[in-house]
Amino acid sequence: MLLLDKPAGISSNAALQMARRHYNALKAGHTGTLDPLATGLLPLCFGEATKFAGELLDADKSYDAIVQLGVTTDTADAEGRVLEVRPVAVAATEVEAALAGFCGAIAQLPPMHSALKRDGKPLYEYARAGIEVERAPRQVFISDLRLLEFGGDRLSLRIDCSKGTYVRTLAADLGRRLGCGAHLAALRRTRIGSLQLAAALTLDQLAALPLEARDEALAPADSLLVELPRIELDAEQTRRLRLGQALPWPATLALGRRRVYGGGRFLGLCLLGADGWLRPQRLLAQPPAEVPRNA
Repeated sequence: MLLLDKPAGISSNAALQMARRHYNALKAGHTGTLDPLATGLLPLCFGEATKFAGELLDADKSYDAIVQLGVTTDTADAEGRVLEVRPVAVAATEVEAALAGFCGAIAQLPPMHSALKRDGKPLYEYARAGIEVERAPRQVFISDLRLLEFGGDRLSLRIDCSKGTYVRTLAADLGRRLGCGAHLAALRRTRIGSLQLAAALTLDQLAALPLEARDEALAPADSLLVELPRIELDAEQTRRLRLGQALPWPATLALGRRRVYGGGRFLGLCLLGADGWLRPQRLLAQPPAEVPRNA
């Protein structure tokens, strides 16, 4: 797994393909899309780690955002067509009060320019055709929303939020609450779960690394599962698990998903059920057996 600092102006998939070529990886995937406008933390998975790429989709995230007041766009961000320009006459105290109203559980209406699907087609395809379809509000949770800088008509915000939060929708809703309109001018993701942007590399930094250093920049697949409890198996349990067999397990442990190891080596993800059995969910492929030198 590689922590990438995605640049602005390219899609998450384009960034993935650029990084993938540095590793000649046959399988690759990312753990949550960033819009082309956005920069920041984009964890990439290669090889067997792609089995666990979905683990971060439910994780909380942190962003630094710049909001432009007084200008609304059809996409609620800087890439959209300007719909209206209004004068801005708000004080920092008004902004702080408005931000406080967005903390906690809130309902958001997903934007038309999004990848959510309706009848098998992404909403953005309807939007490009000039069609607006009905969307149901979704509940998200904003755990922290802070004003970092206030420049009259331009705000810098720090946001800690749950999965599914649309920061550009938050920017547009903030503009409506302030009575002047707004859109998201820039966005940078700084955290996903326990993974931090400070540990990420840019594409240029990755390209400049010698081959051996590129491998050293990779984190093991279980880095995606560090928030799950760990279970160690003995040799016989490891053998049985690798055959796909469920294992009887003491009922003293709390139920739920576990990252499982044998001989200190990560094996994969298992589920400890109420019936007292530990069942494999996703396992790493076994390394090929070594052939004796005299064979």
